[in-house]
This record gives sequence, structure tokens and C-alpha cells, in this order.
Amino acid sequence: MTTSFSERTPQQALVALLERVRPQRLLLVGSQFPALAAFTQAHPQCVIDVAAPGPLPAAMAGQRYDLAILVECLEHLSKRSGLELLGGIRNLNASKVAVLADLHACGWQDTDFFALALSASERFRRDRQQLCLFTYDLRDYKQVPDWLNARFWANPENFGKYWW
Repeated sequence: MTTSFSERTPQQALVALLERVRPQRLLLVGSQFPALAAFTQAHPQCVIDVAAPGPLPAAMAGQRYDLAILVECLEHLSKRSGLELLGGIRNLNASKVAVLADLHACGWQDTDFFALALSASERFRRDRQQLCLFTYDLRDYKQVPDWLNARFWANPENFGKYWW
């Protein structure tokens, strides 16, 4: 995790994320935030589903979203419930996930997010509170290893020489 605090506010970071992703379908788990209201005003075509902290309702659990944002959510759940919720959303509902959490209030450590393949994007300080923004994007969560290419798999020099 980065050791310095961001000069941006959490709202500015979320606005930048929303503008970069520009989701058509958005899942918000937790509480509404001002940046989302501004985004929906500028992008009225965006469909937003809002869920309370906890297991997703059946209607939302079967949906696919461009982006899922969890704000003030993990602080209200047990760690096990939070892991199940976050892992389920990441695996089934959204290919991009953002979590804004107060690690001290929710009892999580940054390594808990790393274990779910989330990256630490920014840290914020508000009075005595420290908020962390973790993000996940299926397209770039893992670097492609250099051995994973046709040069190591095709072996055209062995065609016709060996029969398995």
C-alpha cells in the first residue's frame, strides 16, 4: 500500500473513477455519496442499483454490472460476511470493483484486500480517520507472464517428429 496520503479527497477519487469507467450499469453497496449524485446528473442513462450492506437481494445477485462500488459497507458487516460479499461481487457481478473503507473501523487489513486481488489505489486522511480506496479490474489484475506465448507452446520444429 502506498505510504503517503492522497492530495485528493475520496469524493474526487471516486469521481475520477466514475469518469474513467463511465459505467452503463452500476451497483452501489452501502451509502450514497455526493460524487455519485453528480455523475448521475451528468450521465442520466446510467442505471444504478443500490443495496444495503449484506448479501445482495436475489434480483441484484443475478445481474452483471460494469462497476460495483462499496462505500461505508464493510464497516457494518462481520469480516466473513464482508469477504463473501466482496468475493461474490468480484466473481459474479462486476469485472470492475472499487471499495472505499476505513480499515480501523471494519477490522480489515490491506492484505485482506490483496488476497481478493484488489489493489491499493489511494489513502485518504480525514481528521483522525484514514480511508483507503481499493480497486479491482479483471482486465489488468494480473500481469501476463512472459512464458505464456506461442513461442513456448507451439514448438513447430517438433511437428512430425514425435507421436504421442
